[in-house]
Amino acid sequence: MTFEIGLVFSIIGIAIILFFTEKFTIDTVSIGVMVAFLLTGILDVEEGLSGFSNPATITVAAMFVVSAAIFNTGLLDSFTQKLSSQAGKSTGHLLFTLMLSAGFLSAFISDTAVVALLMPAVIRLNKTDNIPPSKLLMPLSFGALMGGICTLLGTSTNILVSGIAEKAGLPSFGVFEMSLMGLVFFATGLVYMLTIGRWLTPTRKAKTELGESIQFGNYLSEIVILENYGQLNEPLLKQAIFNKLPIKPLQIIRVDGNKVRVYPNTSIQEGDIIRINCDKETLEKIKSTEGIELKADLKWDEQNITDEEERLYEALVTPNSFLVNKSIKGLNFKKLYNQVLVIGIRHRSDMLNSLLSKTALRAGDILLLRATEESIQSVESSDDLLLLSETKNKSLNKTKSILTLIVLGLIIGLASFEVFPIVVTAVAGAITLIMLRSLSTEQAYKAIDWKVILMLAGVLSMGLALEKTGGSQLIGGSIVESVGQFGPRAVMSALFALTFIMTNVMSNNATAALLAPIAISIAAALEVDSRPMLMAVTFAASLSFMTPMGYQTNTMIYTPGNYRFSDYIKVGTPLNLLLWIVATFGIPFFFPF
Repeated sequence: MTFEIGLVFSIIGIAIILFFTEKFTIDTVSIGVMVAFLLTGILDVEEGLSGFSNPATITVAAMFVVSAAIFNTGLLDSFTQKLSSQAGKSTGHLLFTLMLSAGFLSAFISDTAVVALLMPAVIRLNKTDNIPPSKLLMPLSFGALMGGICTLLGTSTNILVSGIAEKAGLPSFGVFEMSLMGLVFFATGLVYMLTIGRWLTPTRKAKTELGESIQFGNYLSEIVILENYGQLNEPLLKQAIFNKLPIKPLQIIRVDGNKVRVYPNTSIQEGDIIRINCDKETLEKIKSTEGIELKADLKWDEQNITDEEERLYEALVTPNSFLVNKSIKGLNFKKLYNQVLVIGIRHRSDMLNSLLSKTALRAGDILLLRATEESIQSVESSDDLLLLSETKNKSLNKTKSILTLIVLGLIIGLASFEVFPIVVTAVAGAITLIMLRSLSTEQAYKAIDWKVILMLAGVLSMGLALEKTGGSQLIGGSIVESVGQFGPRAVMSALFALTFIMTNVMSNNATAALLAPIAISIAAALEVDSRPMLMAVTFAASLSFMTPMGYQTNTMIYTPGNYRFSDYIKVGTPLNLLLWIVATFGIPFFFPF
């Protein structure tokens, strides 16, 4: 092993640790890796920055715009409306329809966007048909994942590996080249989730009261202001108790029964009942404060903390949201989202026990928001928060819908028949949709998930560094020496297993970027076609079912489904093992060595 190879391994090793710990966002780590290769001289400037001009990166950016245009027309809202009609039938029929719908949509547009589209409708079935979200959200996520591997456009991972292959002088993937094997995976997963998976999927009690699903710190309580309180008639911002203790005032009820919104300049008067949010230790301190009487804890329900103009909404922090790792206080959330107030956070599977405003947000957190119907629109239009509460469907624009579908058909058709490369048709389609006003230029810029783009550009440098220094050949040779005696099928099977294990604990795109060059080196060492090896990496990188952090859609459903980490292991591990067996025999059949 040369010094350069050792240096590359060290940088990638540190990156994998950072990917796993989530101490920094994946795009930050990815760009950091690229910069490290530039500073150490492993890659020159042109090589290091080549990820930004890679066809895969540009194609993914263009397809974000195309997906947004499809959603913008209101065309896909019919899918959410049909779910309720299926709920009246058997649960098995509903599961089949849900997974089939998610899989079909994910074959052509972002699987993350598909789950974001269908998840609120699935959650509403809890209220309308008393079907626990835990029974439906995991099949939704898994169906979207398996649908995404059925075409080149299904996930950014497919496009990424295709771009790596093309960069290595190999043919790029066809739009439907993966479809037959992808459909085998999808059919296998569908049968599993309708039988064994359905039995293993947890049935958690449907939450009917706000207090059972969201907890503001530890307690929602009331304090009464007595006549001997030392700061009567002074504004809230000058009140010592609220400045010194971690207390969040939610609402003031005057002596005459009027409910007053809490502002910094709102005065505190004798007889006021103030509804507050704080933890147990703070309540103990409040009890000893002169002039304040602590009332009994409230029963949690929406009526306690809303008035006639406002209501409560639930919104999920999306995986690539800029809110991740930031606090409510640091964001100035109320100003950022048009006077929308955060009054509760559900933090993954845990309930928070500290002051909400200082808690760092994580992907998958659910925020409990208090807002007017007008102000909540700022959240509904945001890509950083997914509103889980019921909202109005977009009105269907038939003309734009038809034109958008025609453009999507042309993107797929022209690329399928190799009239133009997919990167050309995707970019041309995105520009055409903007010109047809299916979405505005501003909406197009907003539709592109720049974190994903930066991440793709960064992780591509890992594969390039491995290939340039000979690291991929070294790893490939070691794998061949260990398993090669059993034949190329065994090597491909081992590569598939390694990929799906890695993608369950770190980014699927990072895993694919790391292992695709190694797959090419393995094929060269075995003197066989590289296609089955590349397909093993491509498929396995997206078939991530064993952990909530393995794929973005798994993260999205974790909190709304009230899942535990063990649920993914229990349901996802048998599915991953089953698909591993299917891959071992199926991939060489469709992609011979």
